[in-house]
Amino acid sequence: METNFNNLPPLQRLRAIMARLRAEDGCQWDRSQTHQTLLPYLIEETYEVVEAVESGRLKTLREELGDLLLQIYFHSQIADEAGEFNIEDVASGISDKLIHRHPHIFGEKKDLKPQEVRDQWEKIKVESKEKNSVLAGVPKTMPALLLAYRVGEKAGGVGFDWENPRDIFDKLKEELGEFEKEFDAGDKDGMTDEMGDLIFALVNLARKIGVDPEYALKQTVRRFIERFGYIEENLKKRGRTFSETTLAEMEELWQEAKK
Repeated sequence: METNFNNLPPLQRLRAIMARLRAEDGCQWDRSQTHQTLLPYLIEETYEVVEAVESGRLKTLREELGDLLLQIYFHSQIADEAGEFNIEDVASGISDKLIHRHPHIFGEKKDLKPQEVRDQWEKIKVESKEKNSVLAGVPKTMPALLLAYRVGEKAGGVGFDWENPRDIFDKLKEELGEFEKEFDAGDKDGMTDEMGDLIFALVNLARKIGVDPEYALKQTVRRFIERFGYIEENLKKRGRTFSETTLAEMEELWQEAKK
């Protein structure tokens, strides 16, 4: 007898639908998926959630969160079929973790600031041996800017950090000077190393002042695209090509675009 999915509570309904799709007489595409083959969809849906948040479109965000939730249920269903764990185990695990990491709420009450809470998390994870290293929980596959941000954040959570954001200015000057030496020497490997050090210092400055470097860079790229588009559009109107236009003329249009 076919289950009446419409009579189930929303989360139970989603789990039942996922199980039905993965059944022997279910959808061949869904049945063929594995944890590995689903990874591109998981990453794509995550980025679509990010885009919805940045755009401020709440209706779109609701839809994209649903798509991301499907991926979580999909992975849980595959694991359930293998006898490894199910969606209840996933929910139970994260619930236990939330209680354990918020002793200031579920234990002795303390009024902690956001940064103090984050630092407390890092200390709890290390002291409880949940992680065998402060940096062990950072996925190496993360985008480089986000990876640098999280590494700095975790190290800072246990006290390895600059006390004042302004202290990082000196570090930036130092790293820029070291990059300049490698640049003058024409050492490509040296330039690569020092460029990485310089960017890492910038990311840590962003972290200390509460700026998301990924978002900041995206906004800069967006503005560049808009302003460069202004240059292209104006050159088309004048019947000019880039090869027929001087850098000074393009700079003049760039300044117009900024206004």
